[in-house]
Amino acid sequence: MTYGTGLTPPHPQPFPTAMAQPDRAPGAAIAPAPVTAALPVASPRGRRAWIWLWPVLALLLLALVAYFVSFLGAAASTVGLLAALIPFAVVIMTVMLIDRWEPEPRGLVFFALAWGATASIAFTLIFDLALTIAVPQLSESDFFGAVIQAPVVEEFFKGLGLLLVFWMGRRAFDGPVDGVVYGALIGAGFAFTENIQYFAISLIEGGALTLGFTFFMRAILSPFAHAMFTACTGFALGLAARRGMKTPSALVFWIVGMIAGILLHALWNGATFVVGGGLDTFLGYYFVLQVPIFALFVWGVVMLRREEARLTRARLGDYAAAGWFTPQEVDMLATPQGRRTGRAWAASLPGGRSRLMTAFIRDAAALAAARQRAISGRDPQAAHDEHVLLARITATRQALLSR
Repeated sequence: MTYGTGLTPPHPQPFPTAMAQPDRAPGAAIAPAPVTAALPVASPRGRRAWIWLWPVLALLLLALVAYFVSFLGAAASTVGLLAALIPFAVVIMTVMLIDRWEPEPRGLVFFALAWGATASIAFTLIFDLALTIAVPQLSESDFFGAVIQAPVVEEFFKGLGLLLVFWMGRRAFDGPVDGVVYGALIGAGFAFTENIQYFAISLIEGGALTLGFTFFMRAILSPFAHAMFTACTGFALGLAARRGMKTPSALVFWIVGMIAGILLHALWNGATFVVGGGLDTFLGYYFVLQVPIFALFVWGVVMLRREEARLTRARLGDYAAAGWFTPQEVDMLATPQGRRTGRAWAASLPGGRSRLMTAFIRDAAALAAARQRAISGRDPQAAHDEHVLLARITATRQALLSR
């Protein structure tokens, strides 16, 4: 049989099966899948803890473990540890929400927690022991120890760690919100280790009932106390960072912030002597004085977040004027409602792209912070960060809008 075209059929033999397909042409060459270049990453310099500090913190941790096991026992220390994890987790989750859209470098976050939980506790214990040996009369005064010594010594050593974060992480310490975050992290670490000690001692001296009362006082009524005290120092250092100050110039701000933390700490510790008048008296003191102070602190954090949003909008507006963003994108990237809307829209895209939108929002927040550092002149590498973040934002936008 021949075809009308005069061509012989390409497969003169019948197909072996009904599903067999003819080989009409060799087909186009299949190229290998393109290699997607990794997104650029900003330099970690000025955004991480000095490496030699980690062995020091590790040694202090081992010393504290030996101290707890030797003087409190392994069983009581373990119970105290488990109980202390509850308020610690609550505080950490709350602090992370404060700076959700521009998270601090993980290394500095872990350093802040580690410093609060180990170094500040260890140095406080050593200083207290030395003071007891040098001036034993002072150790006999409960008022001096609780209202003067503890606030001054503890806030100094916590603040010292905060000053180190400001010095080491100068390119990640952008303003008051960052200061509050780092200060609260150090305070949370300190409270965690201190709670282990208090809970273990309560269990040893009075059993489960005393432990329950101590847990109520420290984990229910005041889980944010130490975080709030040290956040005062962080807020002051954040103001110094916003003004482009170097570490020596920021010392005055550090001292002023630390004094505020000491006063709040002393005010809280003064409740120890109110308890002597009965639980009802203490609760009256707590609700009349401490609750309003905490409410004021929460209000201050909310105001700082709003100011941060305003600054983010202003800095991203600079890029919008140059064509990098649309005005609608700036509204989405700089406001809580816009961010929620953006993530919901991204989640509705094929495959769900909310993670891409989260990266887009966070890189935009980091870009605004880099722009602010460049304007203040305190970060010579801010221009490099801008280029890196713009490249990341461009790539992420393309991935979001791809079909």
